[in-house]
Amino acid sequence: MGKIVLIDPVQDPRWDRFVESHPFGWICHLSGWKQMLETTFSHMKGYYFALLDDSGQRIEAGLPVFIVRSRLLGDRLVSIPFATLCDPLVANVSQFLQLASAVRDLGATLKPRRIEIRSLYTGAMIRGQWLEESNFFKLHFLELKEGHEELLKRFHPKSVRHSIRRAVKNKLQLAVGETGSVLDRFFSLHMGTRKRLGLPLHPYRFFESLWKVFAPSGQVSILVAEKHNITLGALLLLKYKDRVSIDYSAYDETFADVRPNHFLFWEAIQMACREGFKIIDFGRTNPQHRNLMEFKSRWGTRMMDLPQFFYPTGCENSTFKETGSFKHLLLHAACRHAPVFAQKAIGEFCYRHLG
Repeated sequence: MGKIVLIDPVQDPRWDRFVESHPFGWICHLSGWKQMLETTFSHMKGYYFALLDDSGQRIEAGLPVFIVRSRLLGDRLVSIPFATLCDPLVANVSQFLQLASAVRDLGATLKPRRIEIRSLYTGAMIRGQWLEESNFFKLHFLELKEGHEELLKRFHPKSVRHSIRRAVKNKLQLAVGETGSVLDRFFSLHMGTRKRLGLPLHPYRFFESLWKVFAPSGQVSILVAEKHNITLGALLLLKYKDRVSIDYSAYDETFADVRPNHFLFWEAIQMACREGFKIIDFGRTNPQHRNLMEFKSRWGTRMMDLPQFFYPTGCENSTFKETGSFKHLLLHAACRHAPVFAQKAIGEFCYRHLG
């Protein structure tokens, strides 16, 4: 049986090589994600557990967790903050139990309110152990093996195909972000979109750090829809191995009738096909957001549960289910009506506790 060790993925090149080789390895498992989170948020610190082989040299399995400190929501050990695809990098139940036991021992030292492990493909390896399961969030995705022309036939004829034709008729143009200046254009739209939806605004430094760490390698990019040099919409994409993920979308509601969002999603799908990716994700969705669920389903996507596992049992986070609660409605109203300086302050406060 191998040995469990804590490693620093930033200093130890074995970690990123291991992530690259593991079938569940995603961009959020890379050492750059740790750099990005710890640079952006002072209330987070990552611990990377690795199961080494008998020689003590090769990593066989791994499980990163971050302590997320919050006096408001309670301290948590989370694998992995602000990531949709963050399976434990294991091949069997035995590997998971060894790593999870080490995480539980860390919890005995750090004393978090709960441990939370998020997954997509490894749920069957985790299920039935000592963690409580929740299947609240959903993931929509498209497999791209058919090519974009065949995929187009599967889109909803009125709400999707018609909207794409409308965008083309209105001569929307695509710009692909290659410099930091496009980040400002994206964030301006992101501010308006979060305000319209009544959601807390991410701190600008979150995207700035994400861009700084991953843009040089082409693992993050921004697509912009524009007309007459006016920015109408933008998508932020994560790209790693055979997968593209549309993690953030934003558009100017003033131009909603020319369908910049549909234009950008279609351009992202075509780009992913041209570049040889096999899957494009539409991101994590709260099923209570019915309009967003419907929007994603009309692209012919498949939907999967995103299992989350909690320890101790009975401590499942209920905050994301409180859509109709007074606290949620109050925050929603504040985010919708706050002036820019207050919108930024609210976002800073909220993201000081989230993860």
